[in-house]
Parts: sequence; structure tokens; C-alpha cells
Amino acid sequence: MIPLNRRANLPRAGMEYFDARRKPHNVGKIIAALVLTTLCIFVLKQSPGFGGNSVFSRHEPGVTHVLVTGGAGYIGSHASLRLLKDNYRVTIDNLSRGNMGAVKVLQELFPQPGRLQFIFADLGDQKSVNKIFSENAFDAVMHFAAVAYVGESTLEPLRYYHNITSNTLLILEAMASHGVKTLIYSSTCATYGEPEKMPITEATPQFPINPYGKAKKMAEDIILDFSKSKGADMAVMILRYFNVIGSDPEGRLGEAPRPELREHGRISGACFDAALGVIPGLKVKGTDYPTADGTCIRDYIDVTDLVDAHVKALNKAEPRKVGIYNVGTGRGRSVNEFVDACKKATGVDIKIEYLSRRPGDYAEVYSDPTKINKELNWTAQYTDLKESLSVAWRWQKSHPHGYGKTKI
Repeated sequence: MIPLNRRANLPRAGMEYFDARRKPHNVGKIIAALVLTTLCIFVLKQSPGFGGNSVFSRHEPGVTHVLVTGGAGYIGSHASLRLLKDNYRVTIDNLSRGNMGAVKVLQELFPQPGRLQFIFADLGDQKSVNKIFSENAFDAVMHFAAVAYVGESTLEPLRYYHNITSNTLLILEAMASHGVKTLIYSSTCATYGEPEKMPITEATPQFPINPYGKAKKMAEDIILDFSKSKGADMAVMILRYFNVIGSDPEGRLGEAPRPELREHGRISGACFDAALGVIPGLKVKGTDYPTADGTCIRDYIDVTDLVDAHVKALNKAEPRKVGIYNVGTGRGRSVNEFVDACKKATGVDIKIEYLSRRPGDYAEVYSDPTKINKELNWTAQYTDLKESLSVAWRWQKSHPHGYGKTKI
């Protein structure tokens, strides 16, 4: 039988028996390990990519850090290029319909540390969105990310309400939580629907007739309501743009929709596909509209002009103020006029097939750009339809596989 006074001196199960004779040796090892660990942490903290010391995670005087949602897409990539050229710091997120190839082009053009970063994120996931904002110090958000095809929206309306309206709400919540006060929202003329009078002004009533336009208008309404709330102090610019064409004049970026989306894409993409022989011809949907030649009339805005309007809006954004602007040329062109210009730009006699109307479309839409001319000193510069299509065609010919294999 073991005496009680000796039981307390035995080591307990699962614990190392401490030998007083080994104390100096063990303590020395522990101290050395602590010193080494402290040194490693110090060195890591000095590296630009560690935690709060990343240049993207802190505000810097004289540097404006812009989150460009959808910055890998057609319009977003061109906006990112312009912002980088103007010495903004840019973070691109979301790749749901964008092209990583466009991001790589931008990374090659601006390889300097602290200029550009890409974050793959699901803007429909609240935790993911909050993580982006918590790890980065944004000064402004330029919100392009959205599914954006009228025809597709009539087939998959719930996708559009989730992707456009709900995702915008999550971004606003993150902005509010992290003190980001400036929002440039890329909206659409589709929010107007089919107005009784032309041209469209910012005061034209909004009665969208398809889920795409409705989802965008809902997002606008949420933004406007939030901007009026107490303590929001938001600087908001909403740009309602018209039909986008063209590409970077220097040939660095272009439009490269994914193959499965071609049938829903812009008419310019379909024209180029027909000219390249990717599809047998161009399908013109609707020849019985109440217009001069029976085809739809649209206001075609060059992507370079559209991006310029967004940057000017960012520069003019002021706390507790909301600016709403139409971004267009002020001139409507029929689909038949567009097709003729595309034939001249490509030099190809594109075969045309005339079909019935596309669901959710409207006959005539073009802008009155007076307000943006006056308040932002913006005027469309690239208004020659054939020239804009020629620039885009040069990129398409040299990139027959989009951002994949490049033709030399």
C-alpha cells in the first residue's frame, strides 16, 4: 500500500514527469523556439501580402482603391483598363461570365505591386462578399457584375432577380458595414421599358417590360432608398446606358462571350460570328415594329465612351448626393442600319435570316444625353457606327477563340 503523502508526488496519467535536473536544458529550448517564432512572425508581417499590411488592405493618401465587380467581363474589363491607366488601384472580383484572359491582359499591362488584384468570389454569397470587404480597404465600388441578356431574362427570370437585385443588396450591406461610401452603379435603359415619347430623358417614367429591366430597376430603388437613410452619407451615381458596341482602340481587350451564351448575346457579336463563319448567318428578330424599316431602333454607344462616362461619374461623385444619367449618343439606328454597317466593317456579305420578335423587346429606344453633357462634361466621341464596329472586328479577327488562342 502506497502512503497518501507519496501519492501526490507521482506523475498523473498523460502528463510528462518533470525532472528538475532537466529544467535548464528544456527552458533553453523553449526560449529559443519562442525567439525564432517571434522573428518569423515579424518577418511575415513586413511582407506586402501579409494580413493588414497588404497595400490593398489599407487606405493611402492620394490613392483611390476601386472594387470593380464584374471587372473580367466585356464592359468591366474596359473600365478596369481605364482606371488603371488613370492610376487608380483596382480590385476585380467575380468571374461568373467574365474572362480570366481579360484579367491576364490587365495583369501583364500593369504588373507593378499594388496596382491590380483579382479575387474570385460569389457575389451571391453574403460571407464571401463580407470577406472581400473586410480584407480590403475600398474607397469606391463600380458595380458592373450582372447577367445582362433580355431574351435570357424572360426564360430564367429568377436567375436575374437573384443575380442583379439580390446581389446588389448584399454589396450595399457590405459597403454599409465597412464604411465604403461611393457607388457607381452601371444600370440600363431597359429600366424605361417602351416609353411613349422619344428621346428618353432621366425624367422619363420607368416601366420595364422584361425581367432584366425590372431587376435593374429594383436594384436602383434599393440603392436610392439606402442613400436617403440616416447616416448613409452615400455618394451615388447611376448610369443608364444603351446598346454597347466596340472595343479597346489599341486592340488589347474585346468582347468574348462564352459559347453557350452566343444566342443571347449582342447583335455585334452575332454579326462577327456570321462574318467569321462560326454561324451560317445573322438572325434578325422582328421586322414588324412601328419603325421606318420595321426593325428595332437602338442607341449604340461605344464601350470607350461608356467607360469614360463611368470614370467621370466617379470623379464627380459627392457625399449625400445622387446623380442619375443616361449614357448614349442621342441618335437611334435601326437594326438594318446596324447590319449594313457591320457588312462594311467586316467586308463580308453576311447572310440575313428574318425571324419573329424576341420576347420582351421594344421597338424604339434612344437617349437624350443633355444632362450628362451639362453636369459631367461628357459627350460621346466614337459615334461612327462603322468605325466602332471596325475596331471591334480587328480584335475579333485576331482573337477568333476569344482570350484563348490568339491568331498572329
